[in-house]
This record gives sequence, structure tokens and C-alpha cells, in this order.
Amino acid sequence: MLKIAPSLLSADFGGLAEAVGEVGTEADWLHVDVMDGHFVPNLTIGPPVVKSLRRHSGLYFDCHLMMTNPGDYLEAFRKAGADGCTVHVEVGGTPALIEQARSLGLRVGVAANPDTPFEAYAPFLEQVDLVLCMTVFPGFSGQAFMAEVLPKIERTRAELDRRGLPAELEVDGGIDEETAPLVVAAGARVLVAGSAVFGDERPWDAARRIREAGEKALPRGQVD
Repeated sequence: MLKIAPSLLSADFGGLAEAVGEVGTEADWLHVDVMDGHFVPNLTIGPPVVKSLRRHSGLYFDCHLMMTNPGDYLEAFRKAGADGCTVHVEVGGTPALIEQARSLGLRVGVAANPDTPFEAYAPFLEQVDLVLCMTVFPGFSGQAFMAEVLPKIERTRAELDRRGLPAELEVDGGIDEETAPLVVAAGARVLVAGSAVFGDERPWDAARRIREAGEKALPRGQVD
């Protein structure tokens, strides 16, 4: 029931294939943070890097598009080997982006920044495979977890459950052994962890510890 998605944003960009291999046994997904220098004040990687990494891993590639124009790149990410792409509700045009991703055969998610209200993405809960609640403002790794987002995570989980919707609830930002139980208790089931994993000398062990910490907060009967 709980998925761990190490974030490449915190990995050594000089050895990404090796970094992916180090967490391969403990990761369920690989979280790929794509930043364009416009929507967020940073630049990271694009489809060519995803294509290169795909040759080294069979993990689910969870591409988080922090971009002002994600629609211009959805097909490129699909061709590069992305399994799913998540777009930010703040950029607008969400219905068209969801439809475009679906037409390309991608799983699709919608993301919301910490200060974006639940109501901004609630209309799309039935249309997406994933809802990503950011627990930091996107742009840089290593930021402190924002506990004020927990009520929004709880509300999202309650609405998904009330309506019997299958969308997965993911959190990203400041996730470690201490915060994992908090977000899982609030209803998250996919945990993105960057610096807590790749900042450890044994990243595979760090991913395992985060999973174990989160599983302690799962309702009874939801631990695989």
C-alpha cells in the first residue's frame, strides 16, 4: 500500500545511472523532477536524460513537470520512457493537459503547491491517476517539511475515499523518517524522498527506513 519514490533531484547528477541502481531494490518508483527555470527558479533535466536512464532501470518513472508549458513536452517524455507525468494546477489548462497525457498513453497526475487550496484541484480528482501535494515550495531539494499542508492532505484523502476514487495520493518535500509517519497518517501513500535518501551513505538503506517509518502509521491491514 505504501510506495517509496526516491527523487533524482538530490542525486549526484554526475552518476545518475549509478544512483538509480543503488536504490533499485528498495524503490517502487523513481521520481524525476523536471524544472524549467520559469515555473520554478531552477533548471534540472529533460527527456534526453530520462531516455538515457530508461536503459538502466525498469522502475516506474514518475515525472513531475514543474514547467509553465508542460503540454509542449508530454510527448517527448512519453517517447523517452516516462510512465506518468504530473502537471501543476497553477499553470492552468489542466483539463486539456489531462486529455493530452491520456491520449499519449501516459498516467497523469495533478500537483499543487503548499499554498494552493484543495478547491483548485478538487474538480480533477476523478480524471487523474495521482494527486501530488507539495510539502515544500518546489525548486530546490533539502527544504524543511511544511506541516501546515497536513490538513490539505487529510482533506484530499477523505474526498478520494468518500467518492471511491482510485487516484494515488503522493507527497513531496522534506520527507524523511520523522515526517513519513505524519503524511501517511494524513493519507498519503506515495512518498517522494530526495535528500533523506541520496544524502545518506547507504541510500538503499535510507529508503528502507523511510518505508518502515511510514508503514507504522498505516491503518491496520494496509501493510503489504
